[in-house]
Amino acid sequence: MLIIRPIRASDYDALYKVAVESGHGFTSLPVNEELLRSKIARAEASFAKQVEKPFDEGYLMVLEDLKTNEVVGTCGIEAAVGMEDAFYHYRLGTEVYHSKQISVRNEVETLTLCHDYTGAAELCTLFLNKAYRRGYNGRMLSRSRFLFLTQHEQRFGSTVIAEMRGVSDEKGDSPFYEWLQDHFLGIDFVEADYLSGLGKKAFMAEMMPRSPIHVCLLPKKAQKVIGEVHRNTKPALKLLQAEGFKFRNYVDIFDGGPTVECALSDIRSVQQSRELTVKIGKMPHADHQYIVANTLLADYRATSARVLVSDKHDNVTLSPELAEALKVAAGDNIRVLEL
Repeated sequence: MLIIRPIRASDYDALYKVAVESGHGFTSLPVNEELLRSKIARAEASFAKQVEKPFDEGYLMVLEDLKTNEVVGTCGIEAAVGMEDAFYHYRLGTEVYHSKQISVRNEVETLTLCHDYTGAAELCTLFLNKAYRRGYNGRMLSRSRFLFLTQHEQRFGSTVIAEMRGVSDEKGDSPFYEWLQDHFLGIDFVEADYLSGLGKKAFMAEMMPRSPIHVCLLPKKAQKVIGEVHRNTKPALKLLQAEGFKFRNYVDIFDGGPTVECALSDIRSVQQSRELTVKIGKMPHADHQYIVANTLLADYRATSARVLVSDKHDNVTLSPELAEALKVAAGDNIRVLEL
C-alpha cells in the first residue's frame, strides 16, 4: 500500500535522493543539504502550527510504500507565495503602436516583470519514482493535494497556481534564458535556477530588466518556447487543465514556462470530493477507485483504494488494514474523491 503523509526529519536521505533524481528545472528541490533540511523543518513546523490566515507555511508530503518503508515520491503545497521573499513572473501583455499619418498599426507582445501572484497558494514539488509511474499512482499523488486544500481551506490563498517546467535540453540549458544570460545576468541557467531554489533571489531585482521587454526583439528560438512546457511536464499540465486550471499569460522568468491558475473553490476535485463517515468491516466488492484521506493535519494520511461508498447513508466502508493505515476509526470523518 502507498500512503501519502507529512514529511519528517528521518526522510532527509530519501528527499536528497529525490532532489538528485529530479534533475535540472526542479527548482523547489536543489541538491543542497542545508536547504533540504530547512524545508523539512519548515514543513514540520507548518503542520504543527495554528493558522488564522495563510502566510509563509509550506506543506511538504512524501509517498511511502508501506511494504518496503521506502519513500517513492513527494508533493507539496505552499500556503501563500511571496509573503517573505519576492515571487517573480513575467506578465505577457500587448503594446499598441498606431500612426494615422502613415496609416500603420502594430500590436507588439511584451514581457513585464511583476509580483502579481503574491499571496496565492502554489502546488509544487511533485515527483514520483520511475518504478512507480504506473496505474493510478501519479494521479493519486497529484490530486490528493486537492483533498488537503479542501479540508484545510483557511490555511491557503484563495487562488491556487502551479508553475509548469519550461523547455530545456538534456544539459538543462534553456533557449529562453540564453538572451537573459548574455545581456543581463551573466550566469548560466542551471546556476540561476539553483540560486533561486536556495531562496537567494536578490540578484533578480538587481540584474533583471525593469522595463517591459518587447518579445519581437528576442531570438526566434526564445520566442518559440514562451508559454511552452517541457515534454516531461505535459501530462501534469493536462491533469491540471482537467481540474480547471488556466494559463493567464504569466510565465517563468528563467525558462518561459507557463504558470496556470484556478480559484481554490473552482477546482474540480475540490468541488467533487465528499466528506463521509467511516464504517469498518469486511470489504465487499467495490467497482470504483477513490482517493481517500483523513481530515487530520499533523497526522494527515491519504491513499487510493477500491472502497464501498454509500450515498444513501453518507458513509464509506474501509477494511481494518486500510483504516489503520489512514489513522481513522469507525465514526470518524474521511474525505473521498473518485479517481
